[in-house]
Amino acid sequence: MARYAMVIDLKKCVGCQACTVACNSEWEVPIGHARTHVRATSVAGNFPNLLSTFYVAQCNHCDHPACIALCPTGATYQAEDGIVKVDRGLCIGCGYCVEACPYEARYINPVIKKVDKCDFCSARLERGQEPACVETCTGHAKFFGDLEDSRSDVFKMVYEQGAGRLETSEVAIGPNVYYLGKKEHVNLVLTEFPPHRPRMPEAGTVWEKVVKPLVLAAVGVTFLGQAAAFFRQLMKGESLFEDEGEK
Repeated sequence: MARYAMVIDLKKCVGCQACTVACNSEWEVPIGHARTHVRATSVAGNFPNLLSTFYVAQCNHCDHPACIALCPTGATYQAEDGIVKVDRGLCIGCGYCVEACPYEARYINPVIKKVDKCDFCSARLERGQEPACVETCTGHAKFFGDLEDSRSDVFKMVYEQGAGRLETSEVAIGPNVYYLGKKEHVNLVLTEFPPHRPRMPEAGTVWEKVVKPLVLAAVGVTFLGQAAAFFRQLMKGESLFEDEGEK
């Protein structure tokens, strides 16, 4: 089984946002939101030794996803290939996984009221295509492949060229988006865009966002079941009366 990963080459990224545009177009992402986006770091160092780079952000499909543990319905899950996905049929839009993600890679889609995020373009992978952002990257800075395949570019970049993860001593959950480049560039990205510790939901919101919707849904299902049983019984009664009338 493949274990998918992505590598961002900071030496090649020009911050053009082509990956963001391609992703938004491919998945009809609402205006103001993004599955992947590029942020510029500040300029560091002293003249003439100045330093800056770009942070390409998206879901990291972590080895130990913090989002899964806080999802109350099981809508967020991890496939065997390591890709973290969202089952929209189970998602209730509570947003707990959004808060839990250390990389702020999730958002609530305002149109469908469900969580959305990068899934490495799973539908494209099934068709034998690369993720839209990789295919469209003008600087050829994004690489995607099987981290278990020693012949893949991502394997060589991670295990031979030293591409690293954006982790800290407090947040080390095994992200599978790696960054390749000068050490000072990677450190600058990590300094300015560090992952935060997973945020736990406030106790007061559990009822409103999770328990209450589930209770109402259960009540609704129960009511529909009882109504259906009542009408079935009613129809049986009418049928019985008709049979007796014929006699």
